[in-house]
Amino acid sequence: MFKIAYAAGHWLGNAKGVPVSMGLGDIREWTLNDKVADHFAAAAALYEGVEILRLDDPTGKTAIELEDRAAKANRWGADFALEIHHNGGINGGTGGGVVAFSYPGSTGGKAYRDAIYNAVIAAGGLKGNRAEPVQEKAFDILRFTNMPAVLMEYGFMDSRTDGPVIVTDAYSKLVAYATASYHIFPDKK
Repeated sequence: MFKIAYAAGHWLGNAKGVPVSMGLGDIREWTLNDKVADHFAAAAALYEGVEILRLDDPTGKTAIELEDRAAKANRWGADFALEIHHNGGINGGTGGGVVAFSYPGSTGGKAYRDAIYNAVIAAGGLKGNRAEPVQEKAFDILRFTNMPAVLMEYGFMDSRTDGPVIVTDAYSKLVAYATASYHIFPDKK
């Protein structure tokens, strides 16, 4: 059995989200993350020998600390952990794109990160203009997990290029299925 622990980053109480000034609605980051997480769960269910465990509160009403998420994944004996996010920092400009992170020095994390990034770009098309779209960072969720882990940023919420795309259910489904695709878990199809 291949065990995947996953979480929608943040929670509904976190104010980060799509800026209302973009005219796309008042959408919190967790809501976007949750859509991808739900589609990811549906995609992972298509694979034999794959078991999944959601680490955040699926209602979004309760904040689950990163240390607690990691501890839950560790206790469960996950083989891989995925943290689902959307980015910010374009400030209404154009560009952005998908960015993927693994823990520094984690060869397993790097392999998953690169495979997922490539699959997501191929499926969703938001390559963007980031100088380093795949990076190593010591984010807490990557640092505290005992298994290879990846933090995905599926696009920039405050980008005029990414924003209108990432708010659609079609994009959420495309990138979620790409994340769980045969290319990432070839021995589980």
